[in-house]
Amino acid sequence: MSKILVTGGTGYIGSHAVVELLESGEEVVIVDNFSNSSPDVLDRLKEITGKEFGFYEVDLLDEEKIEQVFKENDIESVMHFAGLKAVGESVAKPIEYYHNNITGTLILLKMMKKYNCKKIVFSSSATVYGNPAKLPITEDFPLSTTNPYGSTKLMIEQILQDVNVSDNEFSVAILRYFNPIGAHESGLIGERPNGIPNNVMPYIVGVAKGNYPELTVFGNDYPTPDGTGVRDYIHVVDLAKGHLKALDKIRKEAGVKIYNLGTGNGYSVLELVQNFEKMNNIKVNYKIGARRPGDIPACYADASKAEKELGWKAERKIEEMCKDTWNFAQKN
Repeated sequence: MSKILVTGGTGYIGSHAVVELLESGEEVVIVDNFSNSSPDVLDRLKEITGKEFGFYEVDLLDEEKIEQVFKENDIESVMHFAGLKAVGESVAKPIEYYHNNITGTLILLKMMKKYNCKKIVFSSSATVYGNPAKLPITEDFPLSTTNPYGSTKLMIEQILQDVNVSDNEFSVAILRYFNPIGAHESGLIGERPNGIPNNVMPYIVGVAKGNYPELTVFGNDYPTPDGTGVRDYIHVVDLAKGHLKALDKIRKEAGVKIYNLGTGNGYSVLELVQNFEKMNNIKVNYKIGARRPGDIPACYADASKAEKELGWKAERKIEEMCKDTWNFAQKN
């Protein structure tokens, strides 16, 4: 039976997508090198779904091993999540980011071409919009980036469009995520970054658990209602469901489809902290620090295109995102 290859399938977003795929009856093969995830996720995926799936511990840069995956499985389509993803680290290590994210994708595409696999859902990011001139952001906004991580996403988008030009049977869905938070309601999978987290929600959790003394809020002098940065937070389960809708779409028609996946609502850092405190009855100490280089004041999506063309809409509210995040944190 034909299968879906999920790269980075034990990572934060990839693992939630695997759950949705398995629960909708798809056959799945995961490849991951555990660079920012843990092998016990495999058992947790089985526990949540009661289903089996294929797994290869392999790095996308290892062309021979990636070819083996395609040889041993009839891969019908790919969901591509694998990649290094920390904005700050990308500024410090641009060479590693460009090599890992772009070369890994090129090797994947080379194998897809060789084994006649012509459907891919790509995990892109709202970082490709740079500092948007106005809000909310629609898919036809001008694209630019403020850091190497975002640049790798934008380059891969371009590569995928060029592959489609060279072969018009090649179907691509590019999903530009806003800010995924939350966790599976079982509390078995969620965000567990290795080392000190770069994103605000895992850091809030770290403070709530007593791992860090306080949260530093980077800047309170932005032109936003309370001066702190505004972002579009989306529940990771809603995000995962969007990938299945995108896969349905590219199975039916070829071409390149680009969608924002967000809620369309912006919340400031302080609003996020307050919601987390209220939902979980816990105090999160914070202090105001300087603005962080590369950060923009506000960013939220117009996600109406995904609703119109995919029949997808984010359903979970900020309260649920905060509750599920803490539930996962307490169990892990």
